[in-house]
Amino acid sequence: MNRRTFLCGLTLGMLSAPLAAEAQPTGKVYRVGVLSEGPRSSVIDLMLPPALHTLGWVESENFVFERRHAEGKPDQLPKLAEDLVRAKPDLILAVGNPETAAAKRATSSIPIVMMFGLQPIETGLVPSLARPGGNVTGMVWVTPVYAGKILEVFKEAIPKATTIALLWDPTNPGHSPAIRAELERAARILDVALRYVEVRSVQDFDGAFKTLVAMRPSGVVVATTLLVHQRRDDVLGFMVKHRLPAFYTGRPFVDAGGLGSYAPQVADHYRRVAAFVDRILKGARPGDLPIEQPTKYELVINMKTAKALGLTIPQTLLLRADQVIE
Repeated sequence: MNRRTFLCGLTLGMLSAPLAAEAQPTGKVYRVGVLSEGPRSSVIDLMLPPALHTLGWVESENFVFERRHAEGKPDQLPKLAEDLVRAKPDLILAVGNPETAAAKRATSSIPIVMMFGLQPIETGLVPSLARPGGNVTGMVWVTPVYAGKILEVFKEAIPKATTIALLWDPTNPGHSPAIRAELERAARILDVALRYVEVRSVQDFDGAFKTLVAMRPSGVVVATTLLVHQRRDDVLGFMVKHRLPAFYTGRPFVDAGGLGSYAPQVADHYRRVAAFVDRILKGARPGDLPIEQPTKYELVINMKTAKALGLTIPQTLLLRADQVIE
């Protein structure tokens, strides 16, 4: 079977550039801000610099990063954003919605490139995707259509599934009414019962695990937010212990032993983020650049985990997979 090589990693980054459209002085070293709710991630170092390099941007030669990380403390974002603005970056890369909102409150003039936006119109970050206006543009990470697709992939992997539990944080901007409506629509078409298991803090996971044990679903779809990443090993260990098939919205969980993932292609996503940075540093106004949505998605299946769970993954799905981990 043909399997495409999958490049992956997940989240974080930021850069800097003025709103003025005039050409920048030759030899200038641009300051690219990075604002993140989480800790510094190796992903940005692995994915973003190479993507920028293909466009002629070389770290320490014509740009440098100015980083601010909240280390999992979102209440620190406003202070960090203000501190970053005082450093006068040319552009700010805001990882997600909380970072974008904090940066937007801290400055109305420095361009902000949203890296992993979620429902930016509904959350008030921009008035329009096609014409965002102001100083914010960038990439959306997931859409309502994607929410339905991951249920379809799960059902195809586990054809006999009758109940799918969704482990998610309802306070996350990505888990909007539009997302939930699409999940419900897909569940009706697939003829499966969808059950929501909420986690709003790291302390909620033990209770969520007890709920899943009592529920006895056919499997679980895990929305891999920053909160879930903080308990990754516990989540993976629970699924193995209770022999629950689980699909994730992030590749790192599959590398660590999860059954499967279906998510936007990370390498392509970073290339498109880099393109925003390139255009803005060369004079484009962020408000004139339409916000983009993912167009490439990748499916990864861990056959070691499937065999351990006693599952036979349909050949049709394996042939569609971008990578099968043996």
